[in-house]
This record gives sequence, C-alpha cells and structure tokens, in this order.
Amino acid sequence: MKKIGCAADHAGFECKEFIKAYLISKSYEVQDFGTHSLDSVDYPDMVHPLAQKLDKGEIDLGLVFCGSGNGVNITANKYKQVRSALCWLPEVASLAKQHNNANCIAIPSRFISLEMAKEIVDAFLNAEFEGGRHSNRVDKITC
Repeated sequence: MKKIGCAADHAGFECKEFIKAYLISKSYEVQDFGTHSLDSVDYPDMVHPLAQKLDKGEIDLGLVFCGSGNGVNITANKYKQVRSALCWLPEVASLAKQHNNANCIAIPSRFISLEMAKEIVDAFLNAEFEGGRHSNRVDKITC
C-alpha cells in the first residue's frame, strides 16, 4: 500500500481532513503534515516538509490543499523529484498521472466540493503512468 502525505493551509484544512479520513478508511497509510486547525497559517510551512519527504522517496504520493491550489502547487514543485499538478476535475488528475507521471496533486479547496475532491483523489490514485512517448517528455522536466 502506498504511503500518502497530506498537507494544507487553513483554507484547505477541512478538505484535507475529509480526504485523510477517506484514505484511512481505504487502508492507505497517511502522513499528515498539517495544518491541524482552521487557524490562519502559511502553506509553505506544511508543504515543504511533505515535498522534502516525497523528493527523498520517503512517501510515495502527495496531496496538497489550499484555497486555489496554486500556492501549495508552486511550493511542492520547488523539489526536483516532485511533479505536482493542479487538479480540479477527475480527468485532469488522471491525465496528470498518465501523461506527466505526477506524484503529487494540488486541490483547490474553495472551488470544489468534498465529493469532487474524493473523485479527484480516486482518479489520481487509480491512474497509471503510461510511459512510452510520455517518458521522454517527463525526463526533460528536471533541470
């Protein structure tokens, strides 16, 4: 079973908690990097530790949450081995894994429902990297 890291700021807290409980109910091992309340926080404080572990291979996948998804996505992508994709629909999450070998997704919590977040996460977890022509492109991402 894959080890999944979750991190959020205050705007993504409720969605993170919902998804974390869902993943645990499906027997995934989940590491929660915070935040742990609705109190205002700076998203990099939670995302950097998750991305560091993902970069080192200490967790398999990352899920990051904030209001728009942009801040957490930008932060996660600062790490060489992290390929984070902003996902607002299940199809986008599937393609991120299939074509870009994404190992992290950023979820815009203020713009989607909890049910949609669950569908996005399921699509991401169930998709497989297609390799082939996409491998060459993915190999060119890291500088």
